[in-house]
Amino acid sequence: MPERKPVGKKLRFDVFKRDGFQCQYCGSCPPEVVLEADHIKPVSKGGTNQVDNLITACFDCNRGKSNGLLQVSPETIAEKAERMEEKREQLKAFERLQRAERRRQDKAIDKLEGIFKNYHSNRGFTDKFKNDIRRHFLPRISVFQLEDAMEIAMTRVQGRPEDSIKYFCGVCWAKIRALQ
Repeated sequence: MPERKPVGKKLRFDVFKRDGFQCQYCGSCPPEVVLEADHIKPVSKGGTNQVDNLITACFDCNRGKSNGLLQVSPETIAEKAERMEEKREQLKAFERLQRAERRRQDKAIDKLEGIFKNYHSNRGFTDKFKNDIRRHFLPRISVFQLEDAMEIAMTRVQGRPEDSIKYFCGVCWAKIRALQ
């Protein structure tokens, strides 16, 4: 039987990042679960620690899969403490990823608001509208398409800022429908 070497921390987090910090079996994410790097082809059957043989799995799914034989052994306090520390580290990494995504979204919204203010200098976006952009448009169309939609709305609708915003939303929804 091949010697089982643990998967290193950097490789494990590379696998987690690749898989979006989500169990590839059940879809669970931190902080609800602790993630592990699971061997697609078990080491006991000749599998390696190469990245293409690893997949993100939650603790329960990985134990349930095993290598074909279901053998459960009680978790020691040391193992539980190690798992809890791993959970904390994963949560920190997941939160860093979320903060980076939020900064990217904020930058995109700031660009859109800048275009809007070029036409309506005394007005800005409400927090609700910023959240609507974040929730409805950023996940579905590119920042370039959003900027294009804002330019179209600003040049075609002169007058009330609220009308420009409604037109912008209509252009965005049309772009989304065209992609489906």
